[in-house]
Amino acid sequence: MPVVFVGHGNPMNALEQNNYTRGWQRMAREMPKPRAILSISAHWYGPGTAVTIAEQPKTIHDFGGFPAELFAFDYPARGEPQLARRVQSLLEPTRVESDEQWGLDHGTWAVLCHMYPDASIPVVQLKIDETQPAEVHYTIAQRLAPLREEGVLLFGSGNVVHNLHTYAWGRHQPQPFEWAVRFEQRLRHALKERDDGAVIRYEKSDREAMLAVPTPEHYLPLLYIAAVRQSDDDLKFPVEGIDGGSVSMLAIQIG
Repeated sequence: MPVVFVGHGNPMNALEQNNYTRGWQRMAREMPKPRAILSISAHWYGPGTAVTIAEQPKTIHDFGGFPAELFAFDYPARGEPQLARRVQSLLEPTRVESDEQWGLDHGTWAVLCHMYPDASIPVVQLKIDETQPAEVHYTIAQRLAPLREEGVLLFGSGNVVHNLHTYAWGRHQPQPFEWAVRFEQRLRHALKERDDGAVIRYEKSDREAMLAVPTPEHYLPLLYIAAVRQSDDDLKFPVEGIDGGSVSMLAIQIG
């Protein structure tokens, strides 16, 4: 299976048809259909590592201030406890808790509802441990590589540039900030050159990195995708754009 990182952006994308959502739909059409999906979303970020084990994960509306229609949205994909246990085994000796309370947050369902609208593919989510640095996340992620041979889509969801303090809420679509464009360009170059060290140590670059990634949770899912890249994998950027001036919608497909 290929692996993908998707810039999910505004939760309202779940209800809209735009260049980003059409790009997600196109990605799904052009990839092999997975038997299951392991999602690493920016919105399950806290202490410790865990995996969803519920057979019917709930749709989590983890946001505020949006229309009632969005809060009523349901993505009824089933879970797959067997895949959850496989993830726990692969990630040993890292302790991975079994979690029945978490479900699918909007980093997962706001994109998958366009890629696989019939919700027929089982989805499991992996929690990002906020206590660990980027290097540890990359190392952990490498252990997930066998899932690619087992028909599982590794699906990272976040945004490589994510600064809501400078985002143009409710206003006309502004030009992207220059620092956002430059940071995204440097990341693309690092990926093309297979410079995983630069991808991992993004925060050590300069002030632009601090603006582009003021907090790590939206960036870290990318490491779970970059870490399982093989030497013969193709690299594509099937969705592009910077929304609201400061949120990159870049999608990255490996393989």
